[in-house]
Amino acid sequence: MNKIAIILILLTSVLSGFVLGKSQANILKKGLIVDLDADKGVVANKDNRVEKWINQASAPAVKEFVKRDEGRKVTGSGMPSLRNKLSELNGHNTVVFNKQELVAHNEDAFDHLLTGSGYTWFCILKAGKQSGELKDVNSFFGNLKNGGNYEGIWAGLNDNNSIWMGSRNGITFGRWDNNNPKVTANAVLEFDKYYLLMGRMGKGTDTVTLSLYLNNGALPVVSHPFPVNKLANPSKLSIGQERDAIEHPGTESFIGEISRFLLYDRPLSNQELNRMAKGLKKMYGIIDSPN
Repeated sequence: MNKIAIILILLTSVLSGFVLGKSQANILKKGLIVDLDADKGVVANKDNRVEKWINQASAPAVKEFVKRDEGRKVTGSGMPSLRNKLSELNGHNTVVFNKQELVAHNEDAFDHLLTGSGYTWFCILKAGKQSGELKDVNSFFGNLKNGGNYEGIWAGLNDNNSIWMGSRNGITFGRWDNNNPKVTANAVLEFDKYYLLMGRMGKGTDTVTLSLYLNNGALPVVSHPFPVNKLANPSKLSIGQERDAIEHPGTESFIGEISRFLLYDRPLSNQELNRMAKGLKKMYGIIDSPN
């Protein structure tokens, strides 16, 4: 092999590595229990309606989030849609939700997030116009218990697309109170723009901190104390709404898109959170907002 051929091979390798570096985030693996990536593991029918979204995390407790027909008047109406290779997402895919959901059918896999381990989640999301069927409750994920005091973790949008997150400890019933804080920010998501949302709950069994982030992993937009209840008993994790709400599916669900959802069963350090945020924003072409 001559010198010119060797140089060309080396140059190609370097350029390929540069492109890969721009399109891939360095995803932390420690504590990662859910990785829903719209580029991988989305099983859709011929009409691009999503039947299941396979978890890409290593050895996960739940392997897939699947369509849910129970409670729906029209079979399949709860299935979101897949959109492929969007230029505004650096060529990545996205899953479009319109008061729809995908559910992991395991009652206990995520209980420890609320009762002591803490958690961190990341979501590449675009907001649509919310239906507002239940005022300011347009959830894009949650594992609230289906009954009782509805304990669990969740996050969503107000009717004007300002952002919120929360944990519910099951001690009281109130939708929003000291046991069920609504950690909400004034930051309003613009239509047709992708954002990186992040939430973190501290580790411990006393009072911990809930923090909500928008694009910037270095500084939360809002934080709030949360009293942990070790006896709380959440339920199935749903993507697209706050729980497995078979009695009124879609009523408390969000309208918008999710391109990536990551969930850790630990609070990432400030350094880890900031590094992940930078990598995900670079991967998906997320531009910081003045909000």
